[in-house]
Amino acid sequence: MTLPVLEPRFIAVEGCIGAGKTSLVKLLGNQFDAQMVLEVDEENPFIDKFYQDRETFGFQTQIFFLLNRYNQYTGLAQRDLFSSVVLVDYLFQRDRLFAALNLKEQELKLYDQIYTLLSNKAPKPDLVIFLQASTEILRTRVDKRGREYEAFMDPDYLDAVNKSFNNFFFYYSDTPLLVINTNDIDFVEKKCDLEELIVKINSHTIGREYYNPLGS
Repeated sequence: MTLPVLEPRFIAVEGCIGAGKTSLVKLLGNQFDAQMVLEVDEENPFIDKFYQDRETFGFQTQIFFLLNRYNQYTGLAQRDLFSSVVLVDYLFQRDRLFAALNLKEQELKLYDQIYTLLSNKAPKPDLVIFLQASTEILRTRVDKRGREYEAFMDPDYLDAVNKSFNNFFFYYSDTPLLVINTNDIDFVEKKCDLEELIVKINSHTIGREYYNPLGS
């Protein structure tokens, strides 16, 4: 199959923990020589302690992520988005979803003051891709990648995060949205699955679309 170029110039790939966001961005970025903006969880100095004690380390963890994401997104706003395709492995609003799950009431009020100031300056993607998967599939993927700090993750927390993402994107309307059910595909190991995704990405232009590939 001869693949076309990527039509959307600024694409954000989203999904729950273990959905495959970074993997898809890297595959697309390498194939199309695109600029990639990747979030590196390991750079957060609080992440290890967070998974062991979310209540104590939630606020520090969340503020670090918020400021880091803001710096990355504002960097995009200051460059020529038309010079090349830009791929980001998170949507800026992702931070608020985690904050709502992880912060106490008073912490969330303080967080929201900071978030409101920063979020208005974040550029909007031309297309958002939401990689959807069941919690069971996500758990399998998280275990497979073997990140040491994720070994402490409460299974109920992963389920809560997954439900939060599904709810958010059910109502999302800020940009064109492509929802992809990834339960039965493996775009990392199977080239044909990736090629079909690329065709679908290029064919989506406006509104919301749900894509349920059968896998190969």
